Amino acid sequence: MSGTEARISGGELWIGSMTGAVKVADLLRDGRCALHANPGDGTMTGGDAKIGGLAIDVVDPDERERIVSGDVPGGPFHLFRLEIAEAVLTSVHPDGDRLVIESWHPDRGVQAVDRY
Repeated sequence: MSGTEARISGGELWIGSMTGAVKVADLLRDGRCALHANPGDGTMTGGDAKIGGLAIDVVDPDERERIVSGDVPGGPFHLFRLEIAEAVLTSVHPDGDRLVIESWHPDRGVQAVDRY
């Protein structure tokens, strides 16, 4: 598990990392990845979001420049485009008596399940 910052640009999701980071070695070896965001305050306000997919190393200099758009890190870096294969948002129902799990998969579309 590694912390990262994500950016949405051109309708796609991107992450970056310093060259030599363990995260980079892992993604170059096997691009399968998951990104998890939690509100962190114990309330579940806004939900707990997870996406899974494949991280693609972007090496084309023009594409890299387009995405970082002048916000270039102070050294060598890797840029990955995430091809999303699934997304899940888990939240507490407004009644407070159950979880609501909403998921998206390209083959199934959006599904929602209440879990008591």
